[in-house]
Amino acid sequence: MSLAADLLSRWAPVVVSADLVSGERGRFEVSLDGELVFSKAAQGRFPAQGEVASLVEKKLGPPLEWRKAST
Repeated sequence: MSLAADLLSRWAPVVVSADLVSGERGRFEVSLDGELVFSKAAQGRFPAQGEVASLVEKKLGPPLEWRKAST
């Protein structure tokens, strides 16, 4: 699962937009509702496994139970 899909599967009802930008020279940035959450350039590294989700959780709270259970 991609990082964007993972984040949206957890917080879709409260997220207006999620932008993941990659590009030249290893650029990697994650923005949530227009606010920068993680920048490889600022940190000097890629995020650790689960790090971006943890940063999003600090902003939005725990993942939501928004999908109906299958019956």
